[in-house]
Amino acid sequence: MTSFWLFKSEPSTWSWDDQVAKGDAGEEWNGVRNYQARNFMRQMAIGDRGFFYHSQKEKAVVGIVEVCALAHPDSTTEDDRWDCVDIRAVRAFAKPVTLADCKADGRLGDMVLLNNSRLSVQPVQAEEWRIICALGATDPD
Repeated sequence: MTSFWLFKSEPSTWSWDDQVAKGDAGEEWNGVRNYQARNFMRQMAIGDRGFFYHSQKEKAVVGIVEVCALAHPDSTTEDDRWDCVDIRAVRAFAKPVTLADCKADGRLGDMVLLNNSRLSVQPVQAEEWRIICALGATDPD
């Protein structure tokens, strides 16, 4: 069964276009230094889907990614406490879904994004996945 996630990135550091440029090979989602986010990545399975979220100024879901490599040591550190997964771009959102859009939709009131905005990797419930894809006029599958 597919699980759903949200991956946050500052577009000036790593943007949707950067992710797309990596093609089917994908890229490590490295540099995460939060235990809860790391533990979420350790729970991920190949084929799990995620929202690619631009943080900072844009604050919007802009695409869908897929986990293509299980949790492994983060190559950006020698500290063995930190793991990451690899993700690849699946499709861009037809219409970005902003944080304001999410806050305005009462069905998303319990979403982690709205209640723990600092967490860079977070779970998304299946119903939240469907709602956000619909708001973005994007196929959820």
